[in-house]
Amino acid sequence: MKLILKQSVEHLGETGQVVQVKPGYGRNYLIPHGLAYVASDANMARLEEEQARAAERSRHDFLEARRRASQLEDVSLVFNERAGEDGKLFGSVSRADVADRLNAGDLDFELDRRTIALEEPIKVLGVTNVAVRLHAEVEVPIEVRVEREDG
Repeated sequence: MKLILKQSVEHLGETGQVVQVKPGYGRNYLIPHGLAYVASDANMARLEEEQARAAERSRHDFLEARRRASQLEDVSLVFNERAGEDGKLFGSVSRADVADRLNAGDLDFELDRRTIALEEPIKVLGVTNVAVRLHAEVEVPIEVRVEREDG
């Protein structure tokens, strides 16, 4: 029995994949649990159409991420923070601070803080390169400079 998977099924296949299974497994488990549907001609045509739309959407998302990345190239941010004599900040510079500063600039899109690849907040003076992940295949490094606040 040929089925199209609606969801990934362990040891069987991924979403959208056409699989060959025994009729009892398909009728008694996969179809009733909403994990698959019959691979009829109409359903195969629908699957191909959905895959074509998904590929076009993925291509569009990639191109949009590349366009946004071009706006972020050569961006350098400067944060003036209070710090102790040893160079440790009294506070920190977080991914939200970086995203807010970038959004306050002249970007034509809103940058979500989750796109900032900063594992831990910056807690020392100096220069840190921080990656901005706009897409699975598009990552832009920006320079974040933390300097001592005057006063």
